[in-house]
Amino acid sequence: MVDEHTRYPEFRLRLPNGGPLARGRHTDEMGTNGARKFVVGPGQPVRPEAVPSFATRVASAHRLREELIQQQRIVPSETWPTWLETADTITFNSSSEAAAVLTGRSANGWVDWKTEDNRPLGDFMPGVWMGSNRPWLIRGSNVTGLDLVQRLWLPEGRVSLAASRLRQGLRQGTSKDDLRTFVQEDYESTTTYGQKQQLVEELHAFLSRMRPGDTVCTISGGQLYVGEITGEAEQTESEDRRSNLRRPVDWQPTGYPYDDLPEELQQKLSIQHDVVDLSAVQALVEGLGLSDEELAEEAEAIESDPSGEIPALVARRELELPDPTDELTAELLVHETEWLREVRDLLADERQLVLYGPPGTGKTYLALKLAEFLGGGPEQVKLIQFHPAYAYEDFVEGFRPKEDPKTKEVAFRITAGPLRELAALAGSEGNRHIPHFLIIDEINRANLAKVFGELYFLLEYRNKSVQLPYSGDDFALPPNLFVIGTMNTADRSIALVDTAMRRRFAFVELSPRTEPTSGLLRRWLTKEDKDSEPADLLDALNSRIDDADFRIGPSYLMKKGVYREGGLERTWRTKILPLLEEHHYGEGVDIEKRYGLAALRQSLVRESPA
Repeated sequence: MVDEHTRYPEFRLRLPNGGPLARGRHTDEMGTNGARKFVVGPGQPVRPEAVPSFATRVASAHRLREELIQQQRIVPSETWPTWLETADTITFNSSSEAAAVLTGRSANGWVDWKTEDNRPLGDFMPGVWMGSNRPWLIRGSNVTGLDLVQRLWLPEGRVSLAASRLRQGLRQGTSKDDLRTFVQEDYESTTTYGQKQQLVEELHAFLSRMRPGDTVCTISGGQLYVGEITGEAEQTESEDRRSNLRRPVDWQPTGYPYDDLPEELQQKLSIQHDVVDLSAVQALVEGLGLSDEELAEEAEAIESDPSGEIPALVARRELELPDPTDELTAELLVHETEWLREVRDLLADERQLVLYGPPGTGKTYLALKLAEFLGGGPEQVKLIQFHPAYAYEDFVEGFRPKEDPKTKEVAFRITAGPLRELAALAGSEGNRHIPHFLIIDEINRANLAKVFGELYFLLEYRNKSVQLPYSGDDFALPPNLFVIGTMNTADRSIALVDTAMRRRFAFVELSPRTEPTSGLLRRWLTKEDKDSEPADLLDALNSRIDDADFRIGPSYLMKKGVYREGGLERTWRTKILPLLEEHHYGEGVDIEKRYGLAALRQSLVRESPA
């Protein structure tokens, strides 16, 4: 039999804030919940105070620490003034429990205990996936009708997977190829191909990718429960085949209301698989239940770069859209800054908005400029234009011909559309607190229900995710992704937009009859030091157009060519009158007599005071 003193080297734990080194040893003896025990001898240093969150984060380790101090097994140190030390040999249930008691904070013993040459304890365990610790979601509230979370996991300190038909003899570290073979043979006639594939992924994660020190989350009764995996996986021959693959877990004593969780965390928790990697929201999980002050105090109790930001604090930072300035108001020639603030507030609340109005009202220009200001630059803004042939495959994802860069062969491959590309950029590390904008020009020219697909659901339920039909990926809209659409009411009336679209977007009108559009041309002419006649003519023209959706916007007359010799007449003849001819087609209206420059100028002369 191998002596565990020989099998495992001495492990050391650096106490925080430049504190002394504690020493201990790992054993093969199993603790009460299946973790391997860890022994700390007498005379080892102990941090004198615990962080405030210790009692709630690691309640069992906090109780044990208090008991050891009361029993005088942890006493004031004579070797290290102001510190405590162990008075005798103490056997802990796990390496994490030992590290937590000695440091007075939540600790991951598999990472914190290191050899003299700085190798973590986890490196010495067979079948353990290498790399950093990560959080996982494992579902157990409805396993063939039973809530195992309340019945088994929380009371017994476990987490489990059902593998009712899987052969005995599985070990931690089993390869995915072996698992694929076992599942194919053992579940041959009882599950579909897709179910077998998913089962292989979940079994491999549970047996081989999870490691002691990883965080595990589960949902039951509207609460999220969080714990730490404290030992290796085991397969039991339990009569209850709902839980015959198990791992020991040290659960936190209380759960967190699901409805109060951050939106990004809810998105990941909504993924409909029994095992889900939550690495993308690890910082949010680590910050659950802790105030900003408690997180800062925990960080001070850990040996880390003092100049670095605390990930959990960064992750919970509120996304804010900047306040529009008077300078922006002047640049956009908007009548007042308060109008821009209202649009900003609508975007902050709804996260999707449509600017609608007749041609020439500056919808696309305003959308771009406002998005660039709110996002901090043009690199955070992507513009696409819908048209009748635009499809879901163009927008979200679909099969598209692609050339292999090596073989030069062309084949159909799943290709991400602009929505997925921008969502990936917005959701990437370092970008999550930077607003990103997707501008959809002429949004009403496509078949919206066909183009948007399941995005209709995600626009309304930003805290959910869906499985995409082509790639099968789980997809959600990042909280920092905003959508601005523009809609030409002369092309297709806003009345034709379906209720689903109206419910998901805020609608802001840009019309020649109201500000900021009605006085835009006059403000531009004043800024450019030009005569006000074009503004007077435009006002007179629009007063003769009964249908507000066909009134003419000011941008037609805000171009340099208009103010060259003959430019106004040319623009009126080739740009404006053809729109009105189309509007009155078949009505027998004399367009020139009603809307021509000569007629409008004559009316202005009659209306001017003597």
